[in-house]
Amino acid sequence: MDEWLTEFGVPLGVGALILFMVFIVWDLAKRSDAGKFGTLILYIGLAMGIFGFLIKLVIGYLLDNAGGGT
Repeated sequence: MDEWLTEFGVPLGVGALILFMVFIVWDLAKRSDAGKFGTLILYIGLAMGIFGFLIKLVIGYLLDNAGGGT
């Protein structure tokens, strides 16, 4: 059970959290009258965090499957 939770639950939970953060950023930009540029900056900041999470997954996959030629 712990292995399943780690393997599937964490990425699903983080994905759900990312979707919730998209809503939060949209609401923050709307309530603060950030304008187009301010909204873009907010979403770029969020996208950098998402990109970091995806890079972590890719690096982990590459390290797990590295050097297995035989």
